[in-house]
Order: sequence, then C-alpha cells, then structure tokens
Amino acid sequence: MRLTPLPRSWPLAVRVPLVVAVLMIAVSMLIGQVVLHRLARDQERHIADLAAAYLDGVSTAVLPAAIRRDVWEAYDALDRARDRYQGLTIVFAVVTEPSGAVLAASDPRRFPVGSALPADLTERFGPDGRLTIDEREELAFLARALREGTIPVGRILVELDIGTLIAERRTVRWTLIGVNTALTLLLAALGVLLVRRMLAPLAILRAHVATGAEGPIRPVDEAVIVRQPGEFAALFRAFNRTARAVAEREAMAARLAEEEKYALLGKLASGMAHEVNNPLGGMFTAVDTLARHGADPAVRARSIGFLRRGLSDIRDVVRAGLVTSKGRVGEAALTREDLDDLRHLIRHEVERRGLTLAWQNDLPSEIPIDRTMVRQVALNLLLNACAASPPGGRVTLEATIAHGTLALTVRDDGPGLPPAARATLAAVPDAPPPGGGLGLWTAARLAAALGGRIGEGDQARGTALTLTVPFGERELARVA
Repeated sequence: MRLTPLPRSWPLAVRVPLVVAVLMIAVSMLIGQVVLHRLARDQERHIADLAAAYLDGVSTAVLPAAIRRDVWEAYDALDRARDRYQGLTIVFAVVTEPSGAVLAASDPRRFPVGSALPADLTERFGPDGRLTIDEREELAFLARALREGTIPVGRILVELDIGTLIAERRTVRWTLIGVNTALTLLLAALGVLLVRRMLAPLAILRAHVATGAEGPIRPVDEAVIVRQPGEFAALFRAFNRTARAVAEREAMAARLAEEEKYALLGKLASGMAHEVNNPLGGMFTAVDTLARHGADPAVRARSIGFLRRGLSDIRDVVRAGLVTSKGRVGEAALTREDLDDLRHLIRHEVERRGLTLAWQNDLPSEIPIDRTMVRQVALNLLLNACAASPPGGRVTLEATIAHGTLALTVRDDGPGLPPAARATLAAVPDAPPPGGGLGLWTAARLAAALGGRIGEGDQARGTALTLTVPFGERELARVA
C-alpha cells in the first residue's frame, strides 16, 4: 500500500489507526506527566520528612552549644548526626549565630568559624521549615531557627544531595516513554490490521460500484452478504435494491427510446406520404385533363409538362427528410411556373369546397432558392388554408420579391390560427405536435432549412401566413 504525501488521501484503514495512535500518545503523555508529578511530590515529602527528623535531632543536640557559643560542642553534634540518618546525603550542615556568622559547620574549611555565608548561598534557602529543590544541580536546601523560648539563638542550614531521587525520576520518565511508545506502535499496527479487516466489505462494495462505469451495476451475491456483519449486510442489500432499480430504469429508458424511434419513423413515413400525396392529386387532375382535352396540342403540352414536374417533385420529395435530418438544400432554382403549378395541385380541393382562389404571382423568371422546398411549403400552407376556410370562402396567394427576400403570403377566411399552431411557428419542435398540425409543422421545418421563417400577419378575419426567405439581391440580378 503506497501512501501519498497528503494524509487526506490516505486510506481509511491507515488514517483511523493513526488518529487512535496520536490520541494514545497524547493520553500517555498526560498520564506520564501526572505520574511524574505525583512521584516528585512523594519524593519531596519523603525528603522533607527525613530532613525534618534530622533537624529535630540536630537542633536538640546543638541548641545548648549555640546558647553557650560552644564551637566544638556544636561541631561534634553535627559530626555525630551525619551518619545517623539513612536516606539522607548531607552535603553540609552549618550552625549560624543570630548575626549570621558561622558558629560551626560540618565542613569547617569551606565555612570557617566566624565567617559570613555567601549571599548567593543564603538566597537558596527558603523560609524556615520549607524544602527548596534545585533539580538542575540535584540539590535540596532546608533551614530551621534555633530558639530558647522566644529568643533566637541561631539557625541550622542544611544542603542535601538528591541526585539519587532525580535519577529515579529520569528512569521513570524514560521507562514511561519507552513503554508508551512500544504499546502505541503495537496497538497502532494491530489497529491497522483490525480496521482493514473491518473495512474489507467496503472494498467489495467499491468493486461492484465500479462495474457501473463499464455496463450495468452488478449486485452483490447473497452468499457474500450472509458472511458480513449486520450493518454491512444491510448496506449490501440496500445497494442491491438500488442496482436493480437502476437496471429497471435503464431497461425502461431503452424501451422508451426504441418506442420513440419507431414513433418518429412512423411520423416521418406519414409526413413523406403526405408530401407525395400532394403532387399526386394534381397529377390525377392533369391525367383527367388529358383524357378530356388531349386532342388540343396546347392542353396536351401543358398537362405533360405538369406531369413531368409532378414526377420530378415525387422523385425529389425525399428531400423532405431535411425536416428530421441535416440534409443538403437542393440546387434547382425556383421559377415562376413552379409556383403557378400549385394552382392545379389544389384545384380539386378548391372546387370540392366551393372556394374562390385569388392568385398574385409577381416572381421573376428564376430565383436562386430551392424550388422543391419552397413548393412544399407553399403547398402545405395552401392546403391548410383550404381546410380552414368555410364553404364559399376565399383563399389568396401573393408572391413578391423585395430587397433580396422572397415573401409568399397565403390568406384564408377561416376562424384563425389555433394556439398550438402559433406555438409551433414560434419555436418549431423536433417532432410533430400531438393531435395534428403535421402540414404546418412540415412547412415550418422546411422554412427553417431554407434559412427563412413563417410568420403570422395581422388580419381582421381569418389567417395570413407569410414565408420569408432571404437570398440576396446580387444573386437575383445575376440570374434575372
């Protein structure tokens, strides 16, 4: 297991024991300080008790000599007391007069009789009866006043060597550090093993979750679940329920996508059939005209030309696939005759409903716009206008050119454009709206493919829809 420099990215099996180890170190340090403090207090109390007993004996023996100022008797008392108290290592003991001069000392060479104690030494002794300890020099200092009743007759000053006690403290400190360090490392290593074992189910869960990146999420086997602790078993079963729910949703989404694909194919087929059926109606009319007036050369030529254009439209009607795909706009230019042919295509519908058709075609001989797509848009708008107009109504087509833009307007006397149709023109959806409106939707999609749009004009009665397609004035001048 390779660890990165950032502890945040370390595995949980390492971080948890590490945190526990740090807490154990902190607790062990606190306990060690408490133990050392308690040891120091016990040692100081023990030294103080021994020193007090020593001073009790010495003061009793030295007091008569101090009253008489008998140097030798005082020295003899100090010398006899040196070896009587086990557990005390006396560096020196000094008996001073009330004036502070030395009366007798266990080390006469260091403290001659009648001399004054050094000021830095006397400062190291605290008040009478209080033990003062210097751990750095491993020394202790204790003083007691000598009195005859209420009259002071001198002081006894004792310096003790406590190196053994300080060494004992040091030994205890390093023992605590060593034992705590060993226990911490041992328990941390044990914690890593235990935590890794406890978190082993998470590795199983992570492996199963990772399968979702390559395909369906694989549930955890029940045989694996029964071997896990209660919490992880419940987690695994919850994960399996989630995995099954995700799989069901994905399967449902796949079925819906498949159904939507077939629905779109059906709508495309319906639209294609609609577009093919439009020129077929006019072609049947042309055939009827040939059957009745085929002997007239002019009628025959006009009808045959119309049939050729109708067949050409059927051949090119596949371009209506631009409605649902990124097809390429056709290259055949729009002519004035292409638009006039639409009068024959809708004549059957106009006569069947008893409508009046007003036609104003002011287009030049040729315009650089795809003829098939413009004819499909115009034909759909005309058929919708015929269907919306009441019997005896009026349908109008106006086609003009202004400022390099084709403007083709179809008017009717119907009840007006429904709200759904207005929404289709405002934002053309990717699929036909439900409940009809396929012709207008097809016309709007074709207009968008041409780079134009269909807009609704203001009209007191009925509906006026205008197809506008820009193509540029210079291109018009070149072909005119």
